[in-house]
Amino acid sequence: MQGLMSAAAAIIAYLPTKPLGLREGFWGSITAIAVVQSELSATQSSARDQFAGAAIGGSIAAIAATLGGEHLPTYALAVVLSVLVCWLFNVNSAARLAGSTATIILLVPHPGALGWMLFSRIAEVAWGVMVGVAIVWLVNRMQKDCESKLPGVNKR
Repeated sequence: MQGLMSAAAAIIAYLPTKPLGLREGFWGSITAIAVVQSELSATQSSARDQFAGAAIGGSIAAIAATLGGEHLPTYALAVVLSVLVCWLFNVNSAARLAGSTATIILLVPHPGALGWMLFSRIAEVAWGVMVGVAIVWLVNRMQKDCESKLPGVNKR
């Protein structure tokens, strides 16, 4: 079931990205796979971490690159600040994701403006988060409906 949910979420997260002008739609798929858990509450927690990490790390990396250029010292500072801000906002579990997003923004070559890359990354992650949560919610809802129609049968 986990594999089916992950595959469905990945495909649904990927399909609309190209028509929407998002160049690297695979980030939506990666995020959807990372978010999908068997329990909805775990999925929601993972989704929060994914989005917070992308938003914090991406924003800090973009600001750092604008102020300090795209150099290794700027990158190192962006990673440190991304992790620190996550801790300050009490989303400790998003800290590694923030550092990873800062890495993507500052070290992965990208065509076009830095602002567009930041917007794209956050949009792709947000879309992947929404799709992952929706798939898990739908599957859990269907399981509960089946269990209510067949009392005494546990479908999990």
